[in-house]
Amino acid sequence: MKPISAPKRIAVAVLASAALLSGCANDRSANVYNSSEALNEAHVRSGVVESVRPVRIQADSEIGKLVGAIVGGIAGSNMGQGKGSAVGAVVGATVGGVVGNAVDKQANTKDGIEIVLNLDNGEVVAIVQEADVSVVPGQRVRVITRGRVSRVVPLQ
Repeated sequence: MKPISAPKRIAVAVLASAALLSGCANDRSANVYNSSEALNEAHVRSGVVESVRPVRIQADSEIGKLVGAIVGGIAGSNMGQGKGSAVGAVVGATVGGVVGNAVDKQANTKDGIEIVLNLDNGEVVAIVQEADVSVVPGQRVRVITRGRVSRVVPLQ
């Protein structure tokens, strides 16, 4: 059996790391809390939904671009020898970065809603979250805020 080359081992390690890290994407759900948010006091306000519109929530991840550039660079460096190998690595890294970024953005984009609220204190705010809670204009809701994270949930 032929041993695996160093560039292929590196590519496999990078891809495995990216797969593990991609599971770390942030949830923007009103129904999902991180363990660090549990048992912490939150500020709660009430209000009425003024409007709801669909939006897309796109991850801020750069993992796809990085992985694509590394894998593309390794693959490109295997083409030719000398200067041709260096040019192949640069072209491979560039193309790999662009493709990896596009794949990452597509894989980590979720359906969301932008909810504009008239709060009981007279404030008007807009909150974007995943589209996993049904709210409609005129509905009474609660806004639960912990630090910089706010969630809109129906008032029951």
